[in-house]
Amino acid sequence: MSRLEEIVSHRFHDRSLAVLALTHSSYAHESGRAQRGTGCNERLEFLGDAVLELVTSEYLYENHGEMSEGKLSKLRASIVCEPSLAICARDIGLGELLRLGRGEEMTGGRERDSILSDAFEAVIGAVYLDGGMEPARAFVKRYVLSNLSEEQLFVDAKTSLQELCQQLFRSEPVYTLVSEEGPSHCRSFTMSCTVDGRFTEEAQGRSKKSAEQVCARKMLMRLRNMQQ
Repeated sequence: MSRLEEIVSHRFHDRSLAVLALTHSSYAHESGRAQRGTGCNERLEFLGDAVLELVTSEYLYENHGEMSEGKLSKLRASIVCEPSLAICARDIGLGELLRLGRGEEMTGGRERDSILSDAFEAVIGAVYLDGGMEPARAFVKRYVLSNLSEEQLFVDAKTSLQELCQQLFRSEPVYTLVSEEGPSHCRSFTMSCTVDGRFTEEAQGRSKKSAEQVCARKMLMRLRNMQQ
């Protein structure tokens, strides 16, 4: 709990909110707490999603007066999408703090984009309920809005990567399906992206296209770091 409070720079008056934000539904069901009303972080995620969208919209409106409504919407979508929030969650080590069921623990749930992004939004919701809009806004600005140049890669990372590969290697990136898991209503796809036959990144997504976008973003960051 002290680690979470350090991350969000907020001391919880109601610590049960913080615990709830870190509790995945798999843990709640396996422990029987879902039936006893303790629940999981899904409702906080719902609230945090709304707070995140409001703070992001407000920030973009105030700082990008040159952008049209369409461009603002597109940029906002790239900032609050699942892969972007999962990266934010990893940056603060949120996966280490989650309470997961045994099944999720064994199958790598602490690194799954969907679980990490949902928990990140749940933490926003918990901070908002406990302290109001100001600490929630500060948290979002610090960990989501502080590096918009990186977040904008999600607008169309595949196109940006293709252009960079043409410039550096005179070739195009190659995307390959690595694996496909889960029931038909909740599939998870793992895709790889290989550049110049030498560099490879992998990523998961709920569709092949979303996994490819995450791969492309990771590869973009890797190639740009190599150029520095």
